[in-house]
Amino acid sequence: MSHTMEWKVRLDLFEDDEGATKAHATLDTGAAQVTGRGTAHCHPADTDVPEIGDELAAGRAMRDLAQRLLNIAEHDVEGMQIPRTEARPTVGQSR
Repeated sequence: MSHTMEWKVRLDLFEDDEGATKAHATLDTGAAQVTGRGTAHCHPADTDVPEIGDELAAGRAMRDLAQRLLNIAEHDVEGMQIPRTEARPTVGQSR
């Protein structure tokens, strides 16, 4: 059974009033949207390199998005399970 889909991810980066870099990674499946968030702060002793903050915030947002998507999938799988009326043998046991 062949199945092809196109899902789009939009990544928005911005700096807040305290100087932290924030990122929102939003997955649009066409039927639903899921958003992951990430933040990066420059340590006062470090040289300010905006690209590093962007990379950290973006990576964290995408990691958060991935975890949210996995959680949704796990919940969906659990909802699909059919209750069993008979006990199944464990590995190494015979009936």
